[in-house]
Amino acid sequence: MVSSPHEAMHRIFQEYPGLFSRVSEVLGVDIPPPTSATVLPTDLTEAQPVERRVDTLLRIETRDEGPFLLAIEAQGKKDPRKTKSWPYYVSYLHNRYDGLPVLLLVVCQDHATAEWAARPLTIGLRQWPTLTLSPLVAGPHNMPVITNVAEARKDLALATLAAITHADNPDVGAILKTLSAALREAPETIADPIVELTAQGLGNRPAAQQWRNLVAVDTSFYTSFMSEEIRDEGRAEGRAEGLLMVLEARGIPLTDETREKITTCTDPQLLRQWLHRATTAATAEEVFVEKH
Repeated sequence: MVSSPHEAMHRIFQEYPGLFSRVSEVLGVDIPPPTSATVLPTDLTEAQPVERRVDTLLRIETRDEGPFLLAIEAQGKKDPRKTKSWPYYVSYLHNRYDGLPVLLLVVCQDHATAEWAARPLTIGLRQWPTLTLSPLVAGPHNMPVITNVAEARKDLALATLAAITHADNPDVGAILKTLSAALREAPETIADPIVELTAQGLGNRPAAQQWRNLVAVDTSFYTSFMSEEIRDEGRAEGRAEGLLMVLEARGIPLTDETREKITTCTDPQLLRQWLHRATTAATAEEVFVEKH
């Protein structure tokens, strides 16, 4: 199953195609600045019943060296199957797009996977490789740790990718705090996608909750789906506490099971119904009984 960090690590390049220019600069690769970038179909399936899809595919235009194809793969762990699929992607794209140069970028979130992905892939004999593939790899080993708000504000897309690739960094709290502060003055059209991509990229790591807490500090800056979700969570927590107070004030006994049912409910509307019933219920059980 494709994870949310996997999606964020390559989808950010679809949202911000110009990001690769800064990433290549960070990685020390001399590539001319793009004049434009076009998102291309990612389906690389041929007539055979084998489906092959690259995560993100961009056509990058440059003024000095012309166009090239940028294939982006998000890699969450070592996968031996990539030794077959990555060379296929590159050769297929080179053929399909009339000989355009193809560059493979692999984005990782841990050092071991990044080190594995950076190893050249060879096809042929040991004495004479017929084809050698050298992926360009971005990960926690070479992406910047951005903890300066001014620096993050200069390039929000790069700061977002850097935060995602450093999701397991012990200092990720400072990184996320910097990114959140940098977004405070950004228009909603810019801030909203970054809030979502960052949340997606952090997945279910502890850092994801840190990010949610930072966003919740002032949700007036964020009207995205995630900020609405945070508001709902806050309303749910408040109603759960109010429900417990009403039941206790009315002297209705509460079991541990009942308390857990109330405190773990995240549906604000359902909690509102329970709270309304609690004002007249004789027992805790009557709070949860649906009336027909």
